[in-house]
Amino acid sequence: MSDLARIEARRTGPAHVVHVTGEVDLSNAQELTDAVARDVPDDVTLVVLDLTGTTYVDSATIATLFRLSSRLRERRQELRLVVPPDSPIRAVLELTHLSHVIPIDEQPYAVPSEPPEPPELPEPPAPRAPGGVDQSSG
Repeated sequence: MSDLARIEARRTGPAHVVHVTGEVDLSNAQELTDAVARDVPDDVTLVVLDLTGTTYVDSATIATLFRLSSRLRERRQELRLVVPPDSPIRAVLELTHLSHVIPIDEQPYAVPSEPPEPPELPEPPAPRAPGGVDQSSG
């Protein structure tokens, strides 16, 4: 990515989290699309674009996000954005109604690195004799 923005990506369980910091505009918006489209494995079901550190976006960036969402949807992958309420880019995203197409979360997305442990099942009751007497105490 150019000097205007920096992109870092990592896989976390079923998700691919992409952190973008700096400015994204016409000069580097296509690099964002290329990086996400190229680096996201096919078996990932969720792509999180964390824009917490992004300080500027323009109309080319908004168009890029719409196209990226469409491309990932064709691959049966969900795109979510992380943009805090006090972010300098929040107003632009709200004005363009981007959240009607791409869910926007206010906090970094917590994706478990491993599947959760299955819940413990209660012990089955002890078998009873036909007359209702507990057979487990012998």
